[in-house]
Amino acid sequence: MIRLLVLYGHPKDPEAFDRYYQEIHIPLARRMQGLKKWTIGKVTQAPDAPPSPWYYMADLYADSREQLDAILASPEGQASIADVPNYASGGVTFVFTEIEDVL
Repeated sequence: MIRLLVLYGHPKDPEAFDRYYQEIHIPLARRMQGLKKWTIGKVTQAPDAPPSPWYYMADLYADSREQLDAILASPEGQASIADVPNYASGGVTFVFTEIEDVL
């Protein structure tokens, strides 16, 4: 299985990021077909830990890199990717990882 980990830096306006992500980006990205799983979450701080460089994360899963590449190359995938600069004012990093279940 392959995962695309999307790491969002701290936005200039967190409320605007949250609103746009929930109201615009998620409905747009839901149009992508073929993902096995998709999770999202706001990064929280551990007590006494230094601040995280990340504000928000998304994980998109597919059976293979080829399948994920095809999903992202689809018109719906391209629309989702093109939308990212509309809300990710804190920057974004895309990381592809091969997933191995341990438990």
